[in-house]
Amino acid sequence: MHAAVTEIQELPDLDAVVISGDATDHRIDLHSPSAQRLAAHVRALAEKAPVLMLQGTFSHEPLGTLDIFRHIRGRYPVYVASEIHQVALTRAGEWISSLGQDIPDYVFSGSLPEDTKILCSCLPTVNKADMVATVGADDHTALGDVLTQLLQDFAPSNLAARSAGIPTVGVSHGTVHGCLTEQGVPMMGFDHEFTVGSLFSAQASAFLLGHIHKHQEWDSPDHRRIAYPGSIGRLHYGEAGEKGWLLWDVGPDSARCVLHPTPSRQLLHIDFDGTPDVEAIRQAVKDAPGAFVRIRYHVPEDQRHSVDRDLINQVVQQAGGRQCKIEGRILPVTRVRAEGISQGKTLQDKLRRWCETTETPAEPLLERLEWLLKGDAPEIVVQQRLKLLQRTPAQESEPDPVPEASPEATEPSLPPMDPPATVAVSAEAPRAAEPPKEALSLMDLF
Repeated sequence: MHAAVTEIQELPDLDAVVISGDATDHRIDLHSPSAQRLAAHVRALAEKAPVLMLQGTFSHEPLGTLDIFRHIRGRYPVYVASEIHQVALTRAGEWISSLGQDIPDYVFSGSLPEDTKILCSCLPTVNKADMVATVGADDHTALGDVLTQLLQDFAPSNLAARSAGIPTVGVSHGTVHGCLTEQGVPMMGFDHEFTVGSLFSAQASAFLLGHIHKHQEWDSPDHRRIAYPGSIGRLHYGEAGEKGWLLWDVGPDSARCVLHPTPSRQLLHIDFDGTPDVEAIRQAVKDAPGAFVRIRYHVPEDQRHSVDRDLINQVVQQAGGRQCKIEGRILPVTRVRAEGISQGKTLQDKLRRWCETTETPAEPLLERLEWLLKGDAPEIVVQQRLKLLQRTPAQESEPDPVPEASPEATEPSLPPMDPPATVAVSAEAPRAAEPPKEALSLMDLF
């Protein structure tokens, strides 16, 4: 904020400063250093021009938090708008509220205050529960209709001011249907406060919005404008776009604004659906030197030890990252269960059920199961291993012949093994070649 305040103080011509909500963050204490710095910044702005502060989100600014700023005054006053009403800025630099009329009202009834320079229509954060209870609506979607009617009630005063050559400004804090969050996600809920059409129905030349931390704007065919400035700094990982404040040029019938970027820290978010890719991390951090990096990954439970956190931290530091935060989510491994396997009457039935569940061919396994049950498996394994040992190198390079099944055979059987021949081997004579024999590896058996 210091950079923004310094730049604003250097502007040659400025009529007013508007803070459209969320000047504080998450219920700060008045004795905290951040509150003291904020008060100093507001005091510095009041030395430059009249200041209007709007009530923001209640979780950030509980009702009454901004009241202390009513007592801060520089060369010009600080006005806090915590209720729905209109306020006029006079050429003398004073704020005059519609709630201070002889008959208090949220709009100026009759003529505007004398020497009005700017007319502001204020619509701070609305407590949806209180609003729904007040109007007797059955659901939160009716809130939009109520706020639309309130905005339309501002129209007569704004049109009268515009016809008199007075710039009109709307100031509000809330969500516009279809706007984008700082992560680029569209806000498409049915209970959002505003639509672009309802805001333009207030007939203000400009509408200054707060709440969404991404700069975006909308224009009407008659050159009026609605805009979010975004935020002056990044508060969440993954925020896209530049950060800054808006300099407005508002006339009776048109408005335009320019974003003035402010220096802000880079919050880089990298997400992996699996084990983090170290090279991808290195490249992403190189493209954002000095960034605060958050890495999230999702791995199955049996792969949790494959993530080297020390290596990731080292890569981020070497690539120029300022800080690294690693968040891992371990996904539980779901074991496949063969439903109904316990109901099988025989071991063969249980094996068939398991094969159906795991989509495994059943016949080869059933054949081997028969060998095991009849006690033939050890003999078959020994015989085939002996045949493998008796093969010559030349025979090992040849493909194994496939024995033909005998139609008469009802059980798997192999020919009886010949007794081993005694062969004398001398240094002078080569070893006699063995006749080719069939071989079946253990992997073929089980």
